[in-house]
Amino acid sequence: MNQEMISVQEAKQLILQNSANTNIAEVTLQEANGCRLAETIYAPSDTPPFDQSAMDGYAFSFDSWDRKSALIISGEVRAGSISPEIAQSGYAIRIFTGAPMPPGTDTVVIQEKIIVKDNTIIVTDEKLAKGSNVRLRGSQTKEGEAAMQAGHLITAAGISFLTGIGINTVKIFSKPTVSIIVTGTELVMPGEQTGEGKIVESNSPGLVAALRQIHISPAAVIKVDDDEAEIVKAIRNQLQQDIIILTGGISEGDYDFVASALQACGVKKIFHKVKQKPGKPFYFGSIKKTSVFALPGNPAAVLTCFYEYIVPAISHYTKLDYFKKLMLPLTGDYQKRKGLTYFLKGKTRDDAVSVLNNQESYKMNSFALADCLVELDEEKEFYKKGDRVSVNMIL
Repeated sequence: MNQEMISVQEAKQLILQNSANTNIAEVTLQEANGCRLAETIYAPSDTPPFDQSAMDGYAFSFDSWDRKSALIISGEVRAGSISPEIAQSGYAIRIFTGAPMPPGTDTVVIQEKIIVKDNTIIVTDEKLAKGSNVRLRGSQTKEGEAAMQAGHLITAAGISFLTGIGINTVKIFSKPTVSIIVTGTELVMPGEQTGEGKIVESNSPGLVAALRQIHISPAAVIKVDDDEAEIVKAIRNQLQQDIIILTGGISEGDYDFVASALQACGVKKIFHKVKQKPGKPFYFGSIKKTSVFALPGNPAAVLTCFYEYIVPAISHYTKLDYFKKLMLPLTGDYQKRKGLTYFLKGKTRDDAVSVLNNQESYKMNSFALADCLVELDEEKEFYKKGDRVSVNMIL
């Protein structure tokens, strides 16, 4: 297999160009929490649906009051009920927060600004104006008005708002379905006896956790041996998913069958091999609506490729930005090989970034401490302390 390597930027561009179109789903508001709207929401009615009192107090007609005389209390209206009478000139009706304004009233004086004497009230609020303490019908949203624009991120407050105006379901850019296929005869699942020549499979637990970090639960997690027929079967069984992630078996060894298995399944190869470290034998392909990512087997390469390539592909579906990208100064010098983009486990502190030790792709102890990946340019060899570098946060 003699594959031409492409640059990191070419790989990222090709992934976005060849990813499936976004999925739009109609879901309940609770299911939409944290998603972006795929439609503009229009208010089905006025909110508030009627003029209502904003405070506990007394409702009356401001223009019919001479601002001196006491007002006669003629009744009461509570929230959830309506006034049985029309307020007459010189009369006030006891009212509570949220209750509809009685016919003939337009102003509420709060209960702290009156003096009750017998069956009358004396208004002591010298700043009271017509319309005080009244929420007018449609003062929040009017029927037919755009209440929330397409592309808006739905939050807890947004759910409360939309529920309040009578919306129960919305269309959102939905999360893709994702399956994980781990290959390797040498692998045993966590909790099993390792035995001679065996190692514990840690790629799928890492990928599952990383997916859940962006609020996606995988549809399936499958482990297969280095057997082409098994790998073909596993891939075919998951082709209904939006994204398939494979780990291991994508290099050029005698028992690396993933590339040929993908070809046998009809997956169109977009690229195979990227000028990067770690994760050089990284594969991307597609078939119908399914995007396929085949990652090297080393755990650090797996997670690096996930954060650098698969997360942006998921963002293509959801329209969400999951992690920040920063430009920060290095805390020390660093030398790298020219011709490869390096992704290094890093730690940010005090608006600077340090490159951690143990950068080999099979070592996870540094990744466990990292909060970012430091991206070093393909053509640059020497970095000095203080040089600003691209930092891709992973937390």
